Amino acid sequence: MKVKILGTGTSQGVPVIACNCQVCQSTDPNDKRLRTAALIQVDGVNIVIDAGPDFRQQMLREKVSDIDAILITHEHRDHIAGLDDVRAFNFMNHKPVDIYAEERVQAAIRSDFAYSFADKKYPGAPQINLHDLTDEPISVKGLKIIPIRAFHYKLPVYGFRIGDFTYLTDLNYISEEEKVKLHGTKYLVVDALRKQKHISHYSLPEAIDLIKELSPKRAYITHISHQMGLHHDINEELPHGISLAYDGLRFEV
Repeated sequence: MKVKILGTGTSQGVPVIACNCQVCQSTDPNDKRLRTAALIQVDGVNIVIDAGPDFRQQMLREKVSDIDAILITHEHRDHIAGLDDVRAFNFMNHKPVDIYAEERVQAAIRSDFAYSFADKKYPGAPQINLHDLTDEPISVKGLKIIPIRAFHYKLPVYGFRIGDFTYLTDLNYISEEEKVKLHGTKYLVVDALRKQKHISHYSLPEAIDLIKELSPKRAYITHISHQMGLHHDINEELPHGISLAYDGLRFEV
């Protein structure tokens, strides 16, 4: 399994528009963060997690020519706003794109991209097949995907486990029952917005506590705001086996 981290930034990305802080003004490419998303590749199967406003740029950067499914964690715009750009895959591969989302999130997609679901579709509208996502495992071309229920403040969201890899973003609570699904994870990507506590995201100390509890072989922090600090400086402070993810990070599981 190959994992490619497409983006590691918050809803505003980094740098933030009009911000003059040292992170937003940094020349280190690892401090440039598109909206959070990931690409998982297993035996020719391409799975994308979330399609935010930077989806087009991310697909071009990674030279992705086909995708088998998009898994949606939740309906916030920084996770679904790029779905219009699945049109390119429609045109090139002559087929709709399969999108997996829970019922509430499907309703948001149908509303935001109503022209894709109209009885009389506008020519060239994205061709999307929506599939139900629940707490039960799903299979995409034989690849087992286990949804992990978590909460983004009071909003239910999903993380995903694929084999020995788990991806968790936009959350600050997982029940003990759901944590059972994470046991044995060897590679973990988890949300941490900043060092200070936040109403709907893990703080860095909270994410580290979860990582220590699960004890994966390797862990990466994602959904990082400019308030976290400089990539290089924060990495120097982190425990062994934990790093800040960066856009374009690749690793094999």
